[in-house]
Amino acid sequence: MPQRRSTRQVTVGDERTGLVRIGGDAPVSVQTMTAGYTHDIDACVREINSMAEAGADIVRVAVPERKDTEALPEILAQTSVPIVADVHFHFKRALEAVEAGIHKIRLNPGNISDRDQVNSVIDACRERRIPIRVGVNEGSIIERKDKQARAQELGKFFADRKGGHLIALMIAKLEEYLDIFDARDFHDVIISAKSMDPALVIDVYTEIADRFDYPLHLGVTHAGPRETGTIRSVVALGALLSSGIGDTVRLSYASDPIYEVEDGIEMLCCLGLRERRGVELIACPTCGRIQVDLFKLVQEVRTTLAEKIDLPIKVAVMGCVVNGPGEAEGADVAVFAGDRRGIIYVQGQRVANVKEEEILERLLSECLAFQDRVKAGDAKLGEKNVEIVPPDPIGDLGSGIEKIQAGQVEQITVSAPRR
Repeated sequence: MPQRRSTRQVTVGDERTGLVRIGGDAPVSVQTMTAGYTHDIDACVREINSMAEAGADIVRVAVPERKDTEALPEILAQTSVPIVADVHFHFKRALEAVEAGIHKIRLNPGNISDRDQVNSVIDACRERRIPIRVGVNEGSIIERKDKQARAQELGKFFADRKGGHLIALMIAKLEEYLDIFDARDFHDVIISAKSMDPALVIDVYTEIADRFDYPLHLGVTHAGPRETGTIRSVVALGALLSSGIGDTVRLSYASDPIYEVEDGIEMLCCLGLRERRGVELIACPTCGRIQVDLFKLVQEVRTTLAEKIDLPIKVAVMGCVVNGPGEAEGADVAVFAGDRRGIIYVQGQRVANVKEEEILERLLSECLAFQDRVKAGDAKLGEKNVEIVPPDPIGDLGSGIEKIQAGQVEQITVSAPRR
């Protein structure tokens, strides 16, 4: 993967929450946003703490009204993750959030453009050493009150490629806004430019990365429900991160924001940008060769191991012996299913042949035992280049044994795959 893009670095948080560094040589961080009302203090605190427990590095809250900023001191006192105040339309909400002790401010150039108002926010943040994210969105950059002005903007910045006028508008708005920050000699800035179109997101962030040295917050706005939003977000963000672009991310769903955190972390783990915490589970796709209720088993394994395993053990759950052995090589613990049975391996060594209803319990016990050995220093994760010889699909996996003994079917032996 290409080297990460070099940027300035900003710091979010305090001694109580811990400091999250964004940009420079800092790891990519995961953000999300609360779904409830900020002025509902108890509910907001519960939501933030659950997000932090799920692995969120930074959480953003909306502060559209004075009662929201008034709630911030109590919320900050009861949470242990850096909090960002999302400010739209009224610069006074930003000033109130700063006074309350917020850790970061998000401003939208499309909604707060008065230079004196922006300067007052910059000065307040400088005094408290609070960074600001300048975030432009597709839905808020175009002039909508004056149709003639809107037409002029579109005509001036229109480009031949798809979404070219929006890319140009986003960059122009950022440049215009950042000029204010530069004139104030304020550089604790993160920038973002979001759209619902993944291709446009890739293009605009690529262009921005060439023009600015500020750290970038990546996201796809109004991506939809998790079922489609996952694809829409990961297509864009994964492509950018794989190109070395991006310093902090949010996957945005019309769903429980906990999923944003979980999926964001998984994306970073898959790209090698974050250390995995807990099990890495791989499993067979849909296939006509499966002879157990594999999909139920996979979900049971996932939820059970998530509660018990805290090391990044690689676990493979395979529904047959055709592709399973090759696909599971490198797994610390693996199971291959046959005719209502499963054969379990630990780092390539076969340890059990159990009935289908016993697979989950035995797999868990082997994972726990292996985790204990790793923690004791008696084993290492991925210690071997595991080469698993496929079990006999008839003799080893259940119903064929009795038929072989009765002379009803010929014994079949499967050799290890060629390399």
